[in-house]
Order: sequence, then structure tokens, then C-alpha cells
Amino acid sequence: MSSEPGRALVTGSSSGIGLAVAALLLEQGWDVVGVDLAPPALEHPCFSPVTADLLDGEAAENVARDCGRVDALVHAAGVLRVAPLGKQDPLDAELMWRLHVDAASRIANVIVPRMADAGSGRVVIIGSRVSRGIAGRSQYAATKAALASLARSWAAEVVARGVTVNVVSPAATQTAMLDDPARASTAPRLPPIGRLIQPGEVASLVAYLLSPAAAPITGQDIQVCGGASLAP
Repeated sequence: MSSEPGRALVTGSSSGIGLAVAALLLEQGWDVVGVDLAPPALEHPCFSPVTADLLDGEAAENVARDCGRVDALVHAAGVLRVAPLGKQDPLDAELMWRLHVDAASRIANVIVPRMADAGSGRVVIIGSRVSRGIAGRSQYAATKAALASLARSWAAEVVARGVTVNVVSPAATQTAMLDDPARASTAPRLPPIGRLIQPGEVASLVAYLLSPAAAPITGQDIQVCGGASLAP
């Protein structure tokens, strides 16, 4: 990686963690291609919005092919559907799998080999602490656990070619996802620090992992948990 910020592709850039990541990278001097189905929430001379439905696998692949050279990929697009056994909707599982896992796979399948051929690149996927399992969210947890396995596998493939792949997994974060009516039956669990994680806090770690200083860090699932992982 060059010591100067390069060009980053950020999915889910119109809200939540994706928006926070895109905004911080722009502040740091990156050129950012922001991908979302919703209208762009940023205006900046170095920000290029792309409207795409990443639930459509072909659209996800087209985004990756059309974006040109990128030095970093951040997959932050996400959705949450919750239900206990006996009330689960297979369509919810499909929705989350397509957005979280299939979209990440299709985009990375195009972009990461380009990075490896160039001898440098950074990939960060937004996971979740829930990937370790939690009652009522098994479908969501399964997709986030799959992302951690994908990232570790990809990291092993490109570790000797200058590309790092990591997952950042927050606990409950203050985003619009918390207000989604689809999860009205389950209140977020406050971490032991007594408040929700802020999107900017997650974005700061993502930005570090994209930096030259983070070159030795790859294949990791890093928790931003506010102390939640300290419980026995």
C-alpha cells in the first residue's frame, strides 16, 4: 500500500456504518466510490455515488467490474431480520444471505484478484458480534459467521501478495437498523460500557485497517464490543 490514501469502494454508504466509513475516508484524503440502493448522503468532490441493488448478484458483479482500480474494499451493506425458531421466514434468511454473503463474494471475486495482481490492497467486511450466536437471531448470526469464514479463507489466499482481509464486528451500534420495524420485538443489548457503539468508532478501526500501518493484520475478526466479550 502507498503511504498516500488511494481509492476505496464502500458498500452501504448512504447510512449507518457505511456512511461513517465513507465520510471518514474522504476526510483522510481517499477517493471513495459509495454503493447503495438509497440516494447518496454525501456530497464531496472525491465521492462517486453508485446506485445499485446488491441483492441482485449480477448488479453486484457489475459494480465490481465497472469501478475500475480500487485499493480498498469495505463491505458495510447490511440488513437485520430477527425471529425465533418456529417463526422464521425463509425469505428473511435469503435476503440476509444475498446482501451479506453473496454480494461480498461476488464483489471480492472481481476486485481481490486485481489487488493481488497489483501487489497491494485492503479488504474490510463489517461483521457482527452476534456471529457467535444469540437467541432469536440465528439467521442473521449465520450470515455474519459465514463472512468471518470467507474473510479468513480469502486472507490465506492472498497473504503473500500484499492484500489483507479482515472483519470488524461491532456490538449493538447506533444506526437506523435499530429502528427497523422488523426488529421491534427485540431491543438492543447495551454493552457493559453502558451505551451503544457509535458508527464513527467502528469507522475509525476500519480506516486504520486500510492504512499502511495495518499491513501485518490479516485474517482477523476484531470485536468492537464495548466490553460485551468480557462476560464469561
